[in-house]
Amino acid sequence: MSQDFGTKRLVVGAHYGLRDWLVQRVSAALMALFTLVLLGQLLAPGPFGYDRWAGIFAAQWMKLFTLVVIVALAWHAWVGIRDIWMDYIKPVGLRLALQVASIVWLVGCAGWAIQVLWRL
Repeated sequence: MSQDFGTKRLVVGAHYGLRDWLVQRVSAALMALFTLVLLGQLLAPGPFGYDRWAGIFAAQWMKLFTLVVIVALAWHAWVGIRDIWMDYIKPVGLRLALQVASIVWLVGCAGWAIQVLWRL
């Protein structure tokens, strides 16, 4: 008699739950904090132009904070899109192709954002 419940049951992917939930919450909090810091900088009195915009990101702490937020955004997006692919795309080959394409796209976008940041 086959038993597929209890301690002998093979559970695949269940360990993602807590880690992914935590990643989503921490990355969302980081992005919210970054938005508040950026808004605080933008709403400060004075003329707004390229010099001011570049000045915001000239400080090393802001570059580091922005780098952390770019990585958090990419990870946040990955967790969300991976869950969508896992929930709604049933053919394994198609799901794998979409996941690989998503990873390539997210890494490319993060790399581009970092390149733009370091050019400022």
